Amino acid sequence: MTIATVSELTAQIKATLEATFEIVRVQGEVGRVTYHASGHCYFSLKDSGATIDAVMFRGNVTKLKFRLETGMQVVLEGAITLFAPQGRYQINCVSAEPAGAGALAFAYEQLKKKLDALGWFSPDRKKPLPKYPQKVALVTSATGAALQDMLRVAKKRWTLTRLICINTIVQGEAAAASIVRSIGAADALGVDVVVLARGGGSMEDLWCFNDESVARAVFECQTPIISAIGHEIDTVITDFIADKRAPTPSAAIELLLPDMNDERMRLDEIASRLADRAFANLDQMAGYLAHLRTMLTAYSPAARFSRAAEQNGVLLERLGQAYEFVLRTKSAELAALRDRFILLDPAAKLPPKLAQIVRGNAAITVKELAIGDTFELIDKEAIVQAQTIGKWRKLG
Repeated sequence: MTIATVSELTAQIKATLEATFEIVRVQGEVGRVTYHASGHCYFSLKDSGATIDAVMFRGNVTKLKFRLETGMQVVLEGAITLFAPQGRYQINCVSAEPAGAGALAFAYEQLKKKLDALGWFSPDRKKPLPKYPQKVALVTSATGAALQDMLRVAKKRWTLTRLICINTIVQGEAAAASIVRSIGAADALGVDVVVLARGGGSMEDLWCFNDESVARAVFECQTPIISAIGHEIDTVITDFIADKRAPTPSAAIELLLPDMNDERMRLDEIASRLADRAFANLDQMAGYLAHLRTMLTAYSPAARFSRAAEQNGVLLERLGQAYEFVLRTKSAELAALRDRFILLDPAAKLPPKLAQIVRGNAAITVKELAIGDTFELIDKEAIVQAQTIGKWRKLG
């Protein structure tokens, strides 16, 4: 019997294993998952009775629609290989899918759970849509039916908004990268809203909108963005992250653009209310002007002068009446005084041809006069002013 070396025996075992188990499909629980910096994934697959190591190299890892996690039940497809330096065999995995569920559905729930935990679905971060957008970027295929549907609805509803189509691949392996580029380009245009749109299709057709890179592009978009993917029953990851979700591309335009007929009716109603308010204000101002006119007439200089003249006339009439009253009263008093004076006048009692000597309003006798005195001689009919130029004593 030939004696083989360890290397020779290992080589024989390796050849036998790899030839016998060239393609295998095996189900088990994932354990000890390690994603290496090189992009390779190392893990183990086990059940209640055994454990086997497994490796998936970077090229196959990038094709996975989900991320391998410890404790996950999966079905692997690959080949049995032997790592000669350690004499250890393992499964070289080509593909993997969750056991009991489709890979896409599992990957969808896995990514949804991850992004929700990061807060990407939070309503607090969603931006409001403008009421009257002036420019809108449509991120969609320029040759797809979705674009024509959106243009048709826009033409019917509102023609004042400029629509800019950014031609984008929306299906296939190149779709995710194309969508990310288009969202970035739309965000840099300075538009009011970005609409990410695609018509209906299978889950595989719409899968690019469940890509994490696309989800990140929607999350980081500074412009308000609407996700309008597929039909109403279709739901993709971008629907949860976008600022608004529309069930279809057409519905996105109906949601975004106002209805021209509704706006016309609203403007007519506003115009009617404004006219009513204007007429009411005019009536109010007319009444106010009439009041001002009355006040101006009443308080104008001419009116005030007229009232003053009238008052002056009344005052003059009253003054004249008062003057006449005073004059009559004083005349009566004067007459009474004259009569009294006459009665009290000493000269009135003198006999005819005799006069009263008065000096300083006092009656005196001739004896009381001195040379040079001025005096008056008063009789019943006249008053004579005189002066003493000489004085003699009467003899006898």
